[in-house]
Amino acid sequence: MGKKKPRPRRSFTAEFKAEIVELCRRGDRSVGQVAKDFELTETAVRSWVRQAEVDAGERDGLTSSEREELAALRRENRRLREDVDILKRATAFFATETR
Repeated sequence: MGKKKPRPRRSFTAEFKAEIVELCRRGDRSVGQVAKDFELTETAVRSWVRQAEVDAGERDGLTSSEREELAALRRENRRLREDVDILKRATAFFATETR
């Protein structure tokens, strides 16, 4: 039995996600039906709906802009830690060179 190849990861525009969320909110079709109609995973559609509710203030959690800011701060923090680590190694190297 051959293994199924994983489906390549798809990316969607914010407009497309907003349209899908709007279809789900109207209530004439279930989240599962909307996902099936657009060949999406139900999990992805549910997460888009959940994030839209957070962004609208209907649910607690980090908004999209807060998530983006947090990711940027984590990247910057990681870079700064690497810089400090390099400086520590350089300091140790030059301290042993001068003796």
